[in-house]
Amino acid sequence: MTDKLITIAQFNDSMEAEMAKQLLADNGIEAVVTGQNTANIYSGLPALGNVELQTLESRARQAKEILESQKEHEQ
Repeated sequence: MTDKLITIAQFNDSMEAEMAKQLLADNGIEAVVTGQNTANIYSGLPALGNVELQTLESRARQAKEILESQKEHEQ
């Protein structure tokens, strides 16, 4: 069985996505950010959710829980 990358979150800017990626890395989950080139090309304009955070399907549930927990602490 091959573990594939799936999108677990979308962001309007690459900095926010990179911070989420680092949070996951701090918790032992590897992730990648895609779409940041589009956001950079059109800097100053909202990326409209084109920046995506992806991780392996087997770690997706845990990654989403970590991100959700962080959101709750920020509120």
